[in-house]
Amino acid sequence: MIEPLLLDLRDGSPAARRRAAGRAYRLAFGVLAAPGVVLGAAYALLGQPALLPVTVVLGLAVLAAGVAGGALWLAGRTARATDLPPVQAQVGAAIQAASAPAVPFLFGCSLLAQPLAALALFALAAAFFLWGQARLDRFAR
Repeated sequence: MIEPLLLDLRDGSPAARRRAAGRAYRLAFGVLAAPGVVLGAAYALLGQPALLPVTVVLGLAVLAAGVAGGALWLAGRTARATDLPPVQAQVGAAIQAASAPAVPFLFGCSLLAQPLAALALFALAAAFFLWGQARLDRFAR
């Protein structure tokens, strides 16, 4: 996954920059999400997780959505930064944008003992993942 990303970065064409941003986005999300799956599963299987009330889960979802929205906003600012070279701005913004779906995903991993709560947060993460993926083309200049 790293080698194609580096090849796209070296190419420098607009199409290669878009591909590099997409690869960086998916790679950054994977790096952020993978530990959450392992730790969440271990906590659910080995720990004694307390079941949270619905209001707390809703509060976590609202918090996750707010943080994820803020991450996408900050990624957009990075993409528009005029003091950065275009490649660095676009790929940097893609990496920052990957944290948007990672927040609700990691919250969901912490709630694996409550399958419906985890699924709701995973659905929120999927929505932010698709939204971030759609914004990658806007990060190009």
